[in-house]
Amino acid sequence: MNIFEAIKTRRSVPKMEDKTVPTELVEQIIEAGTYAPNHFRTEPWRFFVLSGEGRAKLGDVLGEITKSELEELESEASQKKIERSQNNPFRSPVIIAVGIEPSDRNNVILKEEYAAVNACVQNMLLTAHALGLGAVWRTGAICYNPKVAEFFGLSEQGEIIAFIYLGYPDVEPAPRKRTDAKELTTWIN
Repeated sequence: MNIFEAIKTRRSVPKMEDKTVPTELVEQIIEAGTYAPNHFRTEPWRFFVLSGEGRAKLGDVLGEITKSELEELESEASQKKIERSQNNPFRSPVIIAVGIEPSDRNNVILKEEYAAVNACVQNMLLTAHALGLGAVWRTGAICYNPKVAEFFGLSEQGEIIAFIYLGYPDVEPAPRKRTDAKELTTWIN
């Protein structure tokens, strides 16, 4: 698959088969991420691969965060919310959590560190697609909770940028209509 085809056909895949993803493919996806551009070659990305019961450990953290944000823990709605948070990591057989550890060098701009990690994630998503895997980039407020960074052993400046849910697609995502790039482009001569 050429790069333009991969870019145009990649879609978020919300449902994955419960099938093991070979370690070699996960390693290829991570390696592709490390080829993202990053100013001053700081390599601010960090990767954490969760599978099997490792997903339950993340689920426990997500459940605890959800509990801490609820006012009435005993209600049926609250219990369902907690359970949903705990089960989120089981939506795919593998999760690659992508974190950032920004450089503390004076000449490094924080926004550029985040941009580099975001580019890294896009490389990873495109590589997963090219390898025949499905992936979806998940975040949300819970992702940025300091307890999540602590779980992964990140510094006070570090945080998780993406949970990449990865597996073999269980659905065929529909094509999306995109705004024609010409409508979004201004040429200045």
